[in-house]
Amino acid sequence: MNTRHFSQLPKPYLAYPKVIQGLIFKKPKGEKVLPQVEYVVDSFKVDQKHLKAYNEVCGFKNNGYIPAIYLAVLSQSLQMHMMTQEAFPFAILGLVHIRNQIKQTRKVGVNEQLTLSCKFGELQAHDKGVQFDFITTAKVGNEVVMEGTTTYLARQKTNGKVAAKVAESKAPAYERQAEWNVSENTGRRYALTSGDFNLIHIHAITAKAFGFKQAIAHGMWSKAKALASLTLPDSYEADVWFKLPMYLPSRVEFLTANKGKDIEFLIRNSKNQKPHVSGSIKAL
Repeated sequence: MNTRHFSQLPKPYLAYPKVIQGLIFKKPKGEKVLPQVEYVVDSFKVDQKHLKAYNEVCGFKNNGYIPAIYLAVLSQSLQMHMMTQEAFPFAILGLVHIRNQIKQTRKVGVNEQLTLSCKFGELQAHDKGVQFDFITTAKVGNEVVMEGTTTYLARQKTNGKVAAKVAESKAPAYERQAEWNVSENTGRRYALTSGDFNLIHIHAITAKAFGFKQAIAHGMWSKAKALASLTLPDSYEADVWFKLPMYLPSRVEFLTANKGKDIEFLIRNSKNQKPHVSGSIKAL
């Protein structure tokens, strides 16, 4: 495992020229192998002005603490550079974010000194191609305060030998908590704080170039909006699956179901009831 150290978070936009190059220069065929590398930002404090802007877009309160998902969003900068600076075997444009998991071990204050690291997980078979993880860790000193796993799907032809999916359990008894009118400019507003300027999120015109009828909301904005709408324990795990695209603008319902101290939640289209995001919060 090779380790690259950074004195500060690399700027996400510096990776975009190589992302665009991926549209022109195709990845070589053959066995796909993920780089054995870890990127580490050795010491930093969050930019409180930036955090405030993120909180405003997603709905979090400015209460002196850092939402764990915000640290996961910061790690996306490392992910972008890992995919563009290393021998990454897949085209970046076209990757599908299918799942995100976050574990917060305690509340993290906005003035705490942090270390942030990110590395690749293992490649796994998927019925629509292959999937892989980014594994993120945030520490205060030697104490792990946040762990995250981001799962992407790289679509490709499969040999049909993927293990059958386990049957899903009975749907929870959800109760509607709110209805959200998600504005057309949500993708652009979130991009300004997250650094994720993927063209499918920015405008209907650019989204159509990738086969979408309209721009779609960022999955990580949807998850953040859900977490900001809940009363979270000091330590918890939040696991979400991204389902169908949320077109912008859109009207969606936010539903929850309690299972003891744990919460199941769902974001679905108000009109046709189709799911956009399903997730769970487990108290630790």
